[in-house]
Amino acid sequence: MTEEVMLHGCLNKVASAQEALYHRFSPRMLGVCYRFARSREDAEDMLQEGFIKVFTQIHQFRNQGALEGWIRRIVVHTCINNLKKNKKFADSVDLIYANSIYLNENNIPSILQAKEVVESIRMLPMGYRTVLNLYAIEGFSHKEISDMLDIEESTSRSQYTRAKAMLEDILIKKKIIQKPRQRTMIVSGNKSETY
Repeated sequence: MTEEVMLHGCLNKVASAQEALYHRFSPRMLGVCYRFARSREDAEDMLQEGFIKVFTQIHQFRNQGALEGWIRRIVVHTCINNLKKNKKFADSVDLIYANSIYLNENNIPSILQAKEVVESIRMLPMGYRTVLNLYAIEGFSHKEISDMLDIEESTSRSQYTRAKAMLEDILIKKKIIQKPRQRTMIVSGNKSETY
């Protein structure tokens, strides 16, 4: 079934079109939900709720961009609303994890394909994981994240910084990435500084 036929059918509440749309996009959207959820069951609940919203709001899709992107946005917002409703965003972690940050953001999209990295992200506290997912993976700005989560923009930035540092620590412990070598910089004369 083509996307156009699926859309037309969904607009007319044709069950076979809704089923086809669900089967085409649900595996990828479950992956999105899984990154935000505490368990597979939570992810499946978020997915179900997200697709209910997709089917009730399908008339708002204007063919201005990819259908998958539109669905993904609804699913992400569903996940965020679920976390806020269940107060699962309030985790906090000591500032000890904000010590040194070297994780190269350019490597994040390519390494996220590895199951170990996704599992490492899932080890982060919910607040850190949520901001990291929204910023580094979903591409939202810190301003958009602050609006979505009802937090200050500076809080979003600091949560992201801490999430990167904590993720780097986890990835180093799991030997997925290597600990960055310390560099020595000559400051003046015989004095040097390690960073």
